Amino acid sequence: MLLRTAWRRVATTAPAAPGPRAKPPTRGLRLRGIDLTPQSAVASDAATALEAESVLRPLYMDVQATTPLDPRVLDAMLPYLVNYYGNPHSRTHAYGWESEAAMECARQQVASLIGADPREIIFTSGATESNNIAIKGVARFYRSRKKHLITTQTEHKCVLDSCRSLEAEGFKVTYLPVKKSGIIDLKELEAAIQPDTSLVSVMTVNNEIGVKQPIKEIGQICSSRKVYFHTDAAQAVGKIPLDVNDMKIDLMSISGHKIYGPKGVGAIYIRRRPRVRVEALQSGGGQERGMRSGTVPTPLVVGLGAACEVAQQEMEYDHKRISKLAERLIQKIMKSLPDVVMNGDPEHHYPGCINLSFAYVEGESLLMALKDVALSSGSACTSASLEPSYVLRAIGTDEDLAHSSIRFGIGRFTTEEEVDYTVEKCIHHVKRLREMSPLWEMVQDGIDLKSIKWTQH
Repeated sequence: MLLRTAWRRVATTAPAAPGPRAKPPTRGLRLRGIDLTPQSAVASDAATALEAESVLRPLYMDVQATTPLDPRVLDAMLPYLVNYYGNPHSRTHAYGWESEAAMECARQQVASLIGADPREIIFTSGATESNNIAIKGVARFYRSRKKHLITTQTEHKCVLDSCRSLEAEGFKVTYLPVKKSGIIDLKELEAAIQPDTSLVSVMTVNNEIGVKQPIKEIGQICSSRKVYFHTDAAQAVGKIPLDVNDMKIDLMSISGHKIYGPKGVGAIYIRRRPRVRVEALQSGGGQERGMRSGTVPTPLVVGLGAACEVAQQEMEYDHKRISKLAERLIQKIMKSLPDVVMNGDPEHHYPGCINLSFAYVEGESLLMALKDVALSSGSACTSASLEPSYVLRAIGTDEDLAHSSIRFGIGRFTTEEEVDYTVEKCIHHVKRLREMSPLWEMVQDGIDLKSIKWTQH
């Protein structure tokens, strides 16, 4: 409130800048005003500033990589970035107390979203750190009695890499395969559990193909076999209803920037009853019940809390709206283009993540052609690699189809016009690239490409 009052005073007293008024943004590409000039140069070089304000940017359709900050979240964060800057662990003065109160309020907001107790929420720097704490922390704490873990082949890279680092320490890890739909076989999971299994880690919603795993059933299996169950819910929290008690989840990873919150903050849920013990990865002042030392960044956790509260209020509305837009995108593309495959189970699926393979088109070529739409061919964490997605390979997708996949992300702020524009551009460029493809020509002539024996020259 103080900050807003100050801004209003500045706005009313500051004289209007001379010179022509900037034109309003035009549609087609999303036009965002960005001031790229240094502060000192603004007064001396008004022309450059005006030019910098009209930077054309692509439409954003990659919400699985990150989401924009919800303005309501920014409003909640601002006072803690400027006025309430106390260290939440300072117990001797009001600056610390007010920051601590805000931090505990945020903890309550996160807990409320997943049906947990606020004392079970530990703030971290993001889902990668949460996954590391859950997997390495549980494995190392119970290493004297239990040396086996279970995960799936389609997990996020940070889960797979954490498991590989534990293998180097002498642990055994079972990587469960998935069916063509992307969902694990529950019988295979049951068969894989051994007397010395300490943890099962299965993600709730896949970040590349949007498949939802049967979390409740997995939780029941783990609970009956007295094995801890961890789920990476970065892509699911705030988007689909989750209840840690109903689903018998023991540990859960949460990310701020996937739910319209700030980057650099996340949380891990660690069950208190029956108690789950983890070995801390980070040494220090013993903050966050000794599980994650380091000063908690008050503005960021306030942002995470606000994002969770907004998500809880808007979940039903967002889900309906996103489902409608997703259906529109899939139907329009499928109706206009032959040989398009949707990857992953169409029923057990989060609608905002659509992964399509366009046969006889190179995915990278299509991404370059669609330069006015921000899209991805898979996970942002592995998108620098030209290898086909390991998730698509795990569900049995042919290598050529895996290379031709594009992930479309639809979120809270995606509009119908943006979906229509993306579809129109996508159809146009797929048709153009196929016309250039000799493989497409051969298919049109009725030649079965699998029957051809290619020779190397």
